[in-house]
Amino acid sequence: MDDLAEACVHLMHDYDGTDWVNVGTGSDLSIRELAEMICSIVGYSGELDWDTSKPDGTPRKLMNVSRINSLGWKAKIGLREGIEEVYRDVKDSFE
Repeated sequence: MDDLAEACVHLMHDYDGTDWVNVGTGSDLSIRELAEMICSIVGYSGELDWDTSKPDGTPRKLMNVSRINSLGWKAKIGLREGIEEVYRDVKDSFE
């Protein structure tokens, strides 16, 4: 079972509140780091072109996952591992 499905099942069993519950790893990375990670995973060796004349969006997008962590759930699948698995599954479906 993947992390999101596991988190949902965990919440159905262990949470009866009405407050929002964020599901995630609790770690942050920049858009550049994410783009470079994806390039590495898919084998893209070209250049990334950054238009620095445009706004760069929200500086941080980190979700607070303390509520779900306090309920005993923590992410098991890292971002890189998750992207690699999805990429492999999609790639395999086209072969």
